[in-house]
Amino acid sequence: MVGTRIGSCLLCAGLALASLGCAEDGNFAIFGYTTKPNYDMGIRTIRVPIFRNQTFYRGLEFSLTQAVVREIEAKTPYKVVGEGCSADTELTGNIVNYAKAILNRTQLNEVREAETTLSVEIVWRNLNTGEILSRPLSGKEAPPPPLTNPTPGAAPPKPPVVLVQSIGHFIPEIGGSLATAEKENVDRLAVQIVSMMEKGW
Repeated sequence: MVGTRIGSCLLCAGLALASLGCAEDGNFAIFGYTTKPNYDMGIRTIRVPIFRNQTFYRGLEFSLTQAVVREIEAKTPYKVVGEGCSADTELTGNIVNYAKAILNRTQLNEVREAETTLSVEIVWRNLNTGEILSRPLSGKEAPPPPLTNPTPGAAPPKPPVVLVQSIGHFIPEIGGSLATAEKENVDRLAVQIVSMMEKGW
């Protein structure tokens, strides 16, 4: 009898806490935790043009764009639309550097271990408001550029970009190559870019 009384009291307390935690949008929040999605649900569609490539490594722009689109479709509620379609936002990228560094050599002066670094400038823009949505993963926002009066006929100011980098490794002695390091770079970079789309805590 005492056990059922305690059980019913706990049930009532749990229901009271649950009713306090419910919000109008159907999500649940209690003690600072919530079931709200990590992404802005006001955004439905995103356009991802093929990234620009300023390096001498041809084809990187296609594999990186494809990996980013695949990651967006898999991890976010956003729908990627084609080049000519209207969209809520647009994600543009510019590959600015792809470098290889040798970490270790064999006695015959061949590559034993090396790493590659891929650097991309990202801009994610809301096409409805013009707001720049991209922000660094560290949470530290870059200071806004100083406000100046634009001169007539001058080019519009360049939007602030976020530099994203990834590192890939390869060891030829166990079957690694520059191609496997490039794939590792591209996959890691796609994850970082899509992680930037999450709302700040």
